[in-house]
Amino acid sequence: MRFKKQKRHRKTVRFFCVCFGFRQPFKVLCDGTFVHHLLHNDLTPADKALSNCLSAPVKLFTTSCVLAELKKLGVAQSASFQAALKLAIARCDHEKVVSADACIAEVIGENNSEHFFVATQDADLRKKLQKVPNVPLIFGLRNALFLEQPSKFQRDFVKSSEEKRLHLTEKEYKALEKRTTSVSANADEEDSGDEEGLGHHNPGLQPHNTRNYSGKERDVKDRVRFKRKKAKAPNPLSVKKKKSHENPNRASGKEVKGDDGNGENKRKRKRSRRGKTVAGADV
Repeated sequence: MRFKKQKRHRKTVRFFCVCFGFRQPFKVLCDGTFVHHLLHNDLTPADKALSNCLSAPVKLFTTSCVLAELKKLGVAQSASFQAALKLAIARCDHEKVVSADACIAEVIGENNSEHFFVATQDADLRKKLQKVPNVPLIFGLRNALFLEQPSKFQRDFVKSSEEKRLHLTEKEYKALEKRTTSVSANADEEDSGDEEGLGHHNPGLQPHNTRNYSGKERDVKDRVRFKRKKAKAPNPLSVKKKKSHENPNRASGKEVKGDDGNGENKRKRKRSRRGKTVAGADV
């Protein structure tokens, strides 16, 4: 279960990094409810818990309005107030203190230019920020932290923006149309000039290529023609030599004609004989 959750979180982080340009270390904007949840469930240190959730280093931020709200709550939230003082303070530009959710919504704005991850336990604030295209949301559930998947509005926004990139804008279309008309006009002028120059020559001496190229055809380059590779003979050094099939009778020995005079070649056989001694040879 933990492996599936981490895989889902990595996929969501990759979505916001690729589509909206989030970069490490990630900046997390925390409100008072989230700080209280971390302390209550002993998820400390907070930066380590959030870095484990996002699988990346993080920097924690809060606002002066959030600190003022925690201070107003008194002794009940004194521990949360002391913990929130250790976080970096994001600039909110409020002369008068406003509520924490209104302050965070104003800091995020319409585009979330600072690329904040918003960590809150306020369900209404999360539902409101889901309608902002590039705001990833973090919340806690008991002793675990979760990163919300992109909402349908955020996915549709990314899909529509990708489709717009594929098509030309009105300004680009007008510039392209203006350029094509000027190029075609110049090509027509060159064609007319070439026809006037050829009119003074002898009509009997015409060039071999009599095709009239239009302006667009002149701009297009000829297609590259590739030569087909022909089959070559095999390497003689890698080919096995052929065996010579000779007559075994002619392999060794001398050729001698037979006694019968038929002209057949026969192999001469040599026989070695030992001399015998005969008793009583002298009479």
